[in-house]
Amino acid sequence: MNFPDQPEAEETLATATTGSDGSARIAPAAAHQSSPTVQPNPPSSYPPARPGYVYAIGRIEPRLPNIAVEKEIMQATGRADATGLTDRQALAALLSQPENRYLVRGICWVMTIQELDTYIVTPRDPVDLNLLVEALRPEPKPSDLDVVIGMKGPIAPPDMCNGLLVPVVGYNQIFFFDRDALIDAIPRPDKIGKTEFPAAAAELFDRIIHMADNAGATDEDRALNYLAMRYPAIYAHAAGALARNESLTAIEVIPSRLSGPRTVMDVIFSYTSRDTDVTAKFCVTVDVTYEHPFLIRRLSPYFDR
Repeated sequence: MNFPDQPEAEETLATATTGSDGSARIAPAAAHQSSPTVQPNPPSSYPPARPGYVYAIGRIEPRLPNIAVEKEIMQATGRADATGLTDRQALAALLSQPENRYLVRGICWVMTIQELDTYIVTPRDPVDLNLLVEALRPEPKPSDLDVVIGMKGPIAPPDMCNGLLVPVVGYNQIFFFDRDALIDAIPRPDKIGKTEFPAAAAELFDRIIHMADNAGATDEDRALNYLAMRYPAIYAHAAGALARNESLTAIEVIPSRLSGPRTVMDVIFSYTSRDTDVTAKFCVTVDVTYEHPFLIRRLSPYFDR
């Protein structure tokens, strides 16, 4: 026998109460309600933030973070034989001694870019502490430069470097060079004269490192600084442009259409003819996804879309 469908009865609970006349009364309890289901938050669709890498060109100088370190260095210098040495020569000789390694750790090492305090540099591996001592040249020249490759951290606390509030960079690599020696070491094309090439290379190098706000922390700055240090073809092309009576009129860095999941930058050099006022553009593509940039595409003509 088929029975008609019956509405599903709600499950209830009865409670007993006593009235004013003493009689017992049964009162149905409220219908049972299930607790709302809590939905888990959806996973974030954003990729994790990429570390802040640095590829900076500047100068590393020692600073005394407090008076205690200053007095300790004065006492250590007094115990050493510094006769006839300048203060900088005496400090370099003092810090180069293995027994004074604690002083190297106590000093605050500041990187200046275009005469501005930009970073406090510290080694990510204590073994690399000696690189800071090498950066302290006993007889510095205006053309001395340092390159710092590492990771950018937070702003330094006030007591780290006598109140200097700049980011801390943990470096993995530091190398040192003299600007003039770098220009002389760049391979010179056979078609370019011995006098014309150094002037053209020096002008391009200075244009790159003196571009506005080039602190070596953005993808654009890192691509430019990498090319300045590692890709001599841009200097040969600049010298060739001068031989053709062309001037370097612009340097532009833009994200490449080849980027995809990686961070790839196009570095575009514009040369304008002094005779016809026609501008020709040439592009180098650099991958800056990781700490050490690398070349994707060599210097080649570039055409605007």
